[in-house]
Amino acid sequence: MWLTVEHVTRFSYDAPISEAYTELRLKPSHRDGQRCSSFSLALEPRGVSVAEYVDRFGNTVHHFDVLEPHDRIAVTARSEVWTAPRLVDGISPTPLDRFDFLAPSRYVPLDDLVLELAAAPGSGKPDATATSLMDAVRSAMTYERGTTNVHTTAAEALAEGRGVCQDFSHVMIGACRARGIPARYVSGYLYDPEHGDLGESHAWVDVHLGAEGWLSLDPTHDVEQTEHYVRVGVGRDYADVSPSRGVYKGTADETLGVAVAIREP
Repeated sequence: MWLTVEHVTRFSYDAPISEAYTELRLKPSHRDGQRCSSFSLALEPRGVSVAEYVDRFGNTVHHFDVLEPHDRIAVTARSEVWTAPRLVDGISPTPLDRFDFLAPSRYVPLDDLVLELAAAPGSGKPDATATSLMDAVRSAMTYERGTTNVHTTAAEALAEGRGVCQDFSHVMIGACRARGIPARYVSGYLYDPEHGDLGESHAWVDVHLGAEGWLSLDPTHDVEQTEHYVRVGVGRDYADVSPSRGVYKGTADETLGVAVAIREP
């Protein structure tokens, strides 16, 4: 499926700041059966130089700095992407990646609540166990905006019993890791034609099944990844793939605004 994605990020400040340094992970991946045919970034203030690199997980990272007084930054990312019916990734994780995708991480501490959830489904093949764990997460949590925030860990979300896609994904990652199944966080977008052009960032989970390769599951909707999913980045948890992050110099308060539009060309 061909999709066009426009992601607009606005950083506003209630007083001028003198410097800002920003990283972006907004370019859809060009792998795993997905193809990104075009990508562009437009920034305000104009004239800002943007550089890029590829991080250790294979994600494209753009970065820039603004070294003059300003009270806003606007970033518009536009992409055209061919999405695959399902994840196509037969590459096994390296020993380092396997360690990282099994170990506790910043957002995924393996505390008693997570271990208890992981122990519930019976034993079986890794794909069946992962699917059972996804079902267990859906049973243990309710989707509700405003009950968690961008800093909430898997343990905190599970204790609350509610959250958003980031929380569902972190809880499932923790449960899979507790059962010895390597799991990684996926950031991207979910296209729903019933919502028109209105879109938003989304998160889901890849699990590694040994010789069978990777399986991509969305615990928020209790489904496997389809062609309606646009993959942007993967990592141990949200900390590795946040769409934007940075620091600024000044005493002003920052307000972040994000708008996403997804459509079929």
